[in-house]
Amino acid sequence: MDFRLPEEIQMLKQTVKDFVYQTVDPRAKEIEDKDEIPLEIMEMSKELGLFGLSIPEEYGGLGIGMVGKCAIYEELGKTSNGFTTVIGGHTGIGSVGIVEMGNEEQKRKYLPPMARGEWIGAFALTEPGAGSNAANLKTTAVRKGDKYILNGSKHFITNGSIAQVFTVMAVTDPMMGPKGITSFIVERDFPGFRIGKIEEKMGLRGSHSVELFFEDCEVPVENVLGREGQGYVNALKILANGRAGLAARNLGSCVKLLELSIEYAFQREQFGKPIFEQQIIQHYLAEMALDIEALRSLTYRVAWMVDEKMNVIKEAAMAKLLGSEVYNRVADKALQIHGGMGYMKEMPVERYYRDARITKIYEGTSEIQKNIIAAQLKKEFLKSQNRIMG
Repeated sequence: MDFRLPEEIQMLKQTVKDFVYQTVDPRAKEIEDKDEIPLEIMEMSKELGLFGLSIPEEYGGLGIGMVGKCAIYEELGKTSNGFTTVIGGHTGIGSVGIVEMGNEEQKRKYLPPMARGEWIGAFALTEPGAGSNAANLKTTAVRKGDKYILNGSKHFITNGSIAQVFTVMAVTDPMMGPKGITSFIVERDFPGFRIGKIEEKMGLRGSHSVELFFEDCEVPVENVLGREGQGYVNALKILANGRAGLAARNLGSCVKLLELSIEYAFQREQFGKPIFEQQIIQHYLAEMALDIEALRSLTYRVAWMVDEKMNVIKEAAMAKLLGSEVYNRVADKALQIHGGMGYMKEMPVERYYRDARITKIYEGTSEIQKNIIAAQLKKEFLKSQNRIMG
């Protein structure tokens, strides 16, 4: 395994680092207060190619691999998680389905404007009755001539308020269970498609989640993504692919929190000396650093496995699980180190602390990741037993 980055990726990483430090982070509190990403930051993101990270060069994107993408995500994680989620939601689950499973016609239609950030992507799976149990979808799709008619609703859809292109999962054959789910590319202005209200969330300010409604929504047959009945498998692939990226974003936030905590520990004095000299503070910082390096190693190993086209179902779940748990542990220790100041909105630690909590829930809860890991362990064990018996 070689995690050394090519020179062009190193240059992009430095450019993104400068962008985050000089442009985005100074306005992180503004993003928080106004609950929106400033237009100029969005435009600069387009100019840097951030919306085309996952999209191949032939369709106008940067076409970088998962290791390179994780390096960029790590830098983005060091600022407003709302801003990072807008980018990550688009370059991850919002576009990877079309990149990986779209036919040539679909790729040529959708990917170039998505790479330029002109069309934002979103992933629509979750419903009121189908979250962790993704196979329990109620949104239906019935074919009528050269169209499918979709009826149902989705909620908690990231980027839904600004997206032009939605990867939507719907039931085409209710008798087939998970094998009766199909994925569709739905455009914002398709007849019968309506964007609902923006949800009010604990954190991730600037990143909006919405309800979606399909009321006899007309979707052309050519907008089926993959083949009919492959939607559930597609969803699992899309989610698994994005888990290393999500871990990298969490990693960046953890690094930022450690930096803030060390700086504060040297500035803040108690009992006549900087609190860094208190052994308990040193232990907190050491534990944070240890967690961060463990997460870094796993994240980039899984990213390398993705680039090598290896099966990463188990390892991707591990990366997502560890990334979420580490982020929450690091945020908790950072707030404790900052004491009362850490609880105040004027300090960024308070924002990271709230933003960390969703990572144990979205794109597969921590409990679901453990289920996936255990299922893969069982599969590996039975396979090894069959080999021994055979």
